[in-house]
Amino acid sequence: MSDILSQSEIENLLASLASEDGGALEDAPAAGGLSELSKRARKSMVFEAYDFRRPDKFSRDQLRTLQMVHETFARLCTTNLSAYLRIPIHVELISLEQVPFEEYLRSLTQSVFVVLNTPPLAGQSVLEMEFPLMFTFLDRLLGGTGRAIERNSLTEIERPLATTIAERTLIALRAAWESILPLEPQIDSVETSAQFVQIAPPSDIVITVLMEARIGDQRGALSLCVPHMVIKPITPKLSSQKWIASSGKRNSPHNRQLLKHQLRNTSLEGVAQLGKTRMNVQQLLNLKPGDVLPLDAPVHRPIDLLIRGRRKFQGKPAVKNKRLVLTITDVLYEE
Repeated sequence: MSDILSQSEIENLLASLASEDGGALEDAPAAGGLSELSKRARKSMVFEAYDFRRPDKFSRDQLRTLQMVHETFARLCTTNLSAYLRIPIHVELISLEQVPFEEYLRSLTQSVFVVLNTPPLAGQSVLEMEFPLMFTFLDRLLGGTGRAIERNSLTEIERPLATTIAERTLIALRAAWESILPLEPQIDSVETSAQFVQIAPPSDIVITVLMEARIGDQRGALSLCVPHMVIKPITPKLSSQKWIASSGKRNSPHNRQLLKHQLRNTSLEGVAQLGKTRMNVQQLLNLKPGDVLPLDAPVHRPIDLLIRGRRKFQGKPAVKNKRLVLTITDVLYEE
C-alpha cells in the first residue's frame, strides 16, 4: 500500500472532515475508496475551537508569567494592607483571563474604579474594588472594627481616603512588576460608575486579574484590568524563564534606590554614655538625691555614642539652645 494519498482520497478526506456526522462517507464507496492511512489520519486529528471574535493575544507561557507576577502582587497586598490598616487581611489570586473589555465591564457590580497610568507603559489600566470591601477598609481606617456599609457612593471625605488605600496597593503592584519592568503607577482618577471607565474599546482584549480579600468573616472582590495594547510592547519579556531568571536579581539600580530611601527614613535610638560604675543592691537601695556616683571615665575622655547598644561614635558634650548636645569628634569602626 502506498503512503501517498491520491487526489480522490484527499478530496474524500476533506469531505469527511467537513461533514457533521462523519460516518456517512465511510459507508459510501468513494472513487477509489479511502485507504487505511487516510482513515487513521482522520481519527488521529485533534480539533480546537477558535472564536475569531475573541482572539487570544497572549500565549500560555505569557499568561503563566503574568499569573506568577500577580500572585506576588496579591501576596504583597496582603502585607501592605495588613500593616496599614492594622488588621489581618488575606488577598488571594482567583483567576487571570484575557477577555473583551465589554465583557469585563458586564461582569462588574457596583464598585470603586481607580484609573491608573503606568509609565513607562502607554495607556491606562483600572483597579476595581467592590463597595462593601472599600467601606470595610474605610471603616477600619477611621477607627472602626471594619464594618461594611451598604452604600454605592463616596463622600468628599471618603474619596481621598479611598485614594490613599489605592496607593498602598500600587506600592505592591510596583514591587511585583520590578522583575519585568520598573513601573511607576499613578492614580489618574477615582470613579464610582463603570460608564466613566473607558480605558479601551469594547472589543479590545484585556487581561483581568480577579482577587479575593478576606477580613475576618467578611469577603470582598477586587480586580485589575490591563488592556492588551498597554502590555503589547513588553510581551517578549513575558517569558517564565526570563521572569524566574530576573526575579533573583535584586541588585538593580531601582532596588538600590528603594533600599536607600527606606534606610534614610529608618529611625534609630542613640544613647550617649558618660561612663559606667558598679554597685551592689544595698548601695542601690540607699541612693538618695544629692549622692555622687564615681564613673570609670576620666573627665577629658570622649563620650561614647551607642546605636542599638553598639559604640559607633565618640564626641564631646556641649550646650546648644539651652539643651545638652553631643559634638561628634570620631567615628568608630568595628574590627
